[in-house]
Amino acid sequence: MSTQDAVPSSPLKPTQSQPSLNNEAPPVRATQRPPIVYSSPTAFIKSVGVRFKSLWTRRFALAFLAGQLLSLCITCTNVTTTELVNRKWTLSTTQGFFLYFSLFLVYTPYTIYQYGFKGWGKVMLRDGWKYFILAACDVEANFLVIKASSLPSQAYQYTDLLSCMLLDAWAIPVCMFCSWFYMRTRYHWTQLLGVFVCIGGLGLLVGSDQLTQKGWDPVSRAKGDGFMIAGATLYGFTNATEEFLVRKRPLYEVLGQLGMWGFIINGIQSSALEWKAMTQVPWSGDIIGLLMAFTCAMLILYTLAPILYRLASSAYFNLSLLSSDFYGLLFGLFLYHYRPFWLYFISFVVIIAGLITYFWHSTPEEQGILNPQAPDYVQKRGAEAPSPGDEEAQSSSSPVDEKEKQ
Repeated sequence: MSTQDAVPSSPLKPTQSQPSLNNEAPPVRATQRPPIVYSSPTAFIKSVGVRFKSLWTRRFALAFLAGQLLSLCITCTNVTTTELVNRKWTLSTTQGFFLYFSLFLVYTPYTIYQYGFKGWGKVMLRDGWKYFILAACDVEANFLVIKASSLPSQAYQYTDLLSCMLLDAWAIPVCMFCSWFYMRTRYHWTQLLGVFVCIGGLGLLVGSDQLTQKGWDPVSRAKGDGFMIAGATLYGFTNATEEFLVRKRPLYEVLGQLGMWGFIINGIQSSALEWKAMTQVPWSGDIIGLLMAFTCAMLILYTLAPILYRLASSAYFNLSLLSSDFYGLLFGLFLYHYRPFWLYFISFVVIIAGLITYFWHSTPEEQGILNPQAPDYVQKRGAEAPSPGDEEAQSSSSPVDEKEKQ
């Protein structure tokens, strides 16, 4: 795995590893940040500046920008969902069907192109159960969160905005625990500090919403909070599981399988729960346009999220999404004529500070081993298997090699 190191003052030399016949990934190369000097105030300020400059490697900068782009995609999905509900289109389960079908349509044909129909079938038979669990948890996480936090115009509004924002942050510790369980990720105390800083920024958002009386009255807070906790737990599990998979397998395989199993599960669930409602909701041109915009934003999100998992981690992905409420405010200024509250801007700065603090000591390269490869049982396109002639030539040349060694 190629790594891009921060600018170290005394870099650690990586140990040379022998190549493996089993295509095993080399161990993660540890890097060392420039030290903080406490001998004098001037030296301290200078060393902090050097440390801050060392953070901005190409990999960290891409991860930071990708996280904010994904946060913006989340905001777009919230805006389009709001507009759909305002037009009396409230099929929350059916809304996700178009996303999974798009993932299947985009990535499965390319997987078949790379693996062949036989190889693709082997993936389904041998590893399909893993992707089925991933897709099922992802579908149900989306369903539970929407069920709990739908807009007031819907009949099944259970909890309020305060609970939605606070309980949704539960996905962060769940994701970190699952990442540790899968990949034995070691978290430095500065990473935990970055998490607390980001959650502190979320607290400022919650406080500003309470001060401006933004929200609604819950129908059943206990049931809604239960839905939110279950949904956030499934989100944390699916994010960490997907990171574990995309660090070992190609993106097109993971996303193609997620889309295929997702649209099957989602299609069965939506036909069972919303079949009658499908004939009652409007299907006008603006509804179809909003559905297309929602699907495009989600397709970009589901495509870029695994890339961010590789650049940084799934935990960093969840922390980046906390800034989506600020971008929602920007949309609201133009679409709904919101009046900005000053705490929104401070909370956004605090969340950004937390995202930087998260990698103040640790580096993105240390978050896990990155070695994506096709399964051993699949003959990938362009990778030719050794022919019998090659094997005979190799066996006939072996005695000569032994004599040369002697």
